[in-house]
Amino acid sequence: MREYKIAAIPADGIGPEVIAAGLQVLEALEQRSGDFKIHTETFDWGSDYYKKHGVMMPADGLDKLKKFDAIFFGAVGA
Repeated sequence: MREYKIAAIPADGIGPEVIAAGLQVLEALEQRSGDFKIHTETFDWGSDYYKKHGVMMPADGLDKLKKFDAIFFGAVGA
């Protein structure tokens, strides 16, 4: 069975709803097919993170994302 690691970054605006719905679809596909397994990790990087820290993600953010097979990104807005 193939396994995939997905980084989910809901961020702002409609992003959290879009990511939640998209992950539901991926989970349904995973269960229906039985051919693959999805592991997700959510990162809270968006405008609130920026307002608090002055950057959109931590300095090691790109390094953290390199271990994933895909990045599922919502939306960013101020």
